[in-house]
This record gives sequence, C-alpha cells and structure tokens, in this order.
Amino acid sequence: MTSALNVVPETTEITSGVRNPSTIAEGLTDVLADTYSLTFKSHAFHWNVEGPLFFSLHNLTEEQYEDMFAAADTLAERIRAIGQLAPMKMGEIMENSVIADVTEKPTAGEMCQILASDHERVAHRFHALIKLAGANEDPVTEDLATERAAFHEQAAWMLKALSAQ
Repeated sequence: MTSALNVVPETTEITSGVRNPSTIAEGLTDVLADTYSLTFKSHAFHWNVEGPLFFSLHNLTEEQYEDMFAAADTLAERIRAIGQLAPMKMGEIMENSVIADVTEKPTAGEMCQILASDHERVAHRFHALIKLAGANEDPVTEDLATERAAFHEQAAWMLKALSAQ
C-alpha cells in the first residue's frame, strides 16, 4: 500500500480562539449522534407509514430526514474543524444518542408523537451546546447549534400539528 493510504486520522491543534475544543467536540458528538439516530428513525417511519395521512407524513418525514442527513455531515465537519475526530463507529453513535428505538409498530399518529418528542429532546441538547459553545468562545458552533435547534423545534411543531386531535 502506498504511504498516501497509510495516513491515520488524528486530532490537531487549532488556534482560532476556541477554548476547550475537546469539550465542544463531545457536545457536537452528542448532537451528531442524535441527528444520525433520528435520521434513521424518521426514514424508517417514512418507509412504513400507512393510512389517510400517508402522503402528508411520508413527505414531511422525507423532508426532515434529508435535512438531518445533510446536517450530520455539517456537524461532523465542525468537529474536524476544531481539530477533533468525528465518531467512526456505529456503537459511538448509539452510545451518545438520546434517541430510543421503537419497540412496537406505531400507528401513523404515534409516529408523529414519537418523532415530535424526539425532535424536542434533540432541540434541548442543541440548547445545551449553544451555552457550552458560548462559554468557550466558539461562536461558529453556537450559530450552528442555534440553526439546528430551530430546525428541530419547527419539526416538532409540524409533527404535533399533523397529529393534533
């Protein structure tokens, strides 16, 4: 194998003014794990939703999982931009996420409720990251987390509105 293929990823020192980059990377890893887990759950519900609201819920979950898939890349690249390593193992994603697997086959209404609750949990985690980033002079992560929190809050609202009785 050529030496170009023998390079192993490692942390690097970044001197942009961000304090405690490893701590910020831990927070980013948590929300990345949540984002990745919720992307899969939203995609799985998208595949399996049935009933009179099929089209609406099918399209809404597609919009949401596509947004989150792109966001996962942005979050991982932010971890790298502050000199840390992004997760490389699925176990790391599962270990750091607060998103629980479903144990039963949910109805379309239950899918909306489950996803809305999950989006709210992720928004809370982004709120914590906003505070952490601000306290460590990392306005870039703070802005990114603010944008992502807004997405999850809107997603929760839309899902709740769709399933309102």
